[in-house]
Amino acid sequence: MEKQIFTFDELKQLDDLTIMHYAVPVIVLSVVVEWGVGVYKKKNYYHKKDFAAALTIGAVNAVLGGLLKVWLFGLALVIYNLVPWAMPRTWWGFVVCFLAVDFCRYWAHRISHEQRFWWATHVTHHSSEKMNFSVSFRTGWTQHIKFVFFLPVPMLGIDPFTFFICHQVAVLYQFFVHTELIKKLPAPVEYFFVTPSHHRVHHGSNPQYIDKNYGSTFIFWDRLFGTFQAEEERPVYGLTKPVGSYNPVYLVFHEWVDIWRDLRHAKSAKERWNILFKPPGAVVATHQREQSGEIKAAKKEEQVYAAPDAAGAA
Repeated sequence: MEKQIFTFDELKQLDDLTIMHYAVPVIVLSVVVEWGVGVYKKKNYYHKKDFAAALTIGAVNAVLGGLLKVWLFGLALVIYNLVPWAMPRTWWGFVVCFLAVDFCRYWAHRISHEQRFWWATHVTHHSSEKMNFSVSFRTGWTQHIKFVFFLPVPMLGIDPFTFFICHQVAVLYQFFVHTELIKKLPAPVEYFFVTPSHHRVHHGSNPQYIDKNYGSTFIFWDRLFGTFQAEEERPVYGLTKPVGSYNPVYLVFHEWVDIWRDLRHAKSAKERWNILFKPPGAVVATHQREQSGEIKAAKKEEQVYAAPDAAGAA
């Protein structure tokens, strides 16, 4: 069977294949129900300013996604046309595509936690100290550069339209795991799929929960690559160093600004590389070590002065 080659004009089909707008009523209803249950049970699932920030960030991202869709999947089209093979557009072809997309999502997500440059595209998603459906809206406006991690999908001979559909399903699935309403699901589901319980762990800043459960739809990637953690104690949501702001622009760009400041003080190419690609929070540059030493000295001085006061109070 001869491989079908696609043209850029055919990318207009992406609009017809968009399923996200059909999901909007379900998403809105889910948020309203979750908020209502929280009010009824006095669980305080939502915070007004936090929710407003999530809506704003999500709305801007929806616009960006619409504008970039043709360009990103146009790149996928070029790659697909170049490779000499093609995945059949059959039911099992969709299964292979979805597994490939989910595998790429695992590694894109994991690297976004392990390297500071990519963390800057993702930190926005972790800045909320709540866990509710609206947290899924909080995706950084620069996240689209992570499309580079998905280029293996068209390299497998998967056409951009099948890729686009599977990508949307994966994104939509992620919405439903951001909640505290659902506790644990039956064991077989918990073993194979990412569940709200698994994803609550991922959003936890508890020491044992940090950098765990990167899976998007399937949790077996985490089990396979050693990053799985079951939910035990209740997660403490948010960053280890809280941002202390509900300003959407600040939430999206604060890490980029911090990276730029660190790069300006870097003394060598090696320091610049380490600032960008070592883990977030790693002290890798001379000025960072100096700042860290000053902070430790200040804390030690505070403890010295506090000790006599504590003794006097006793």
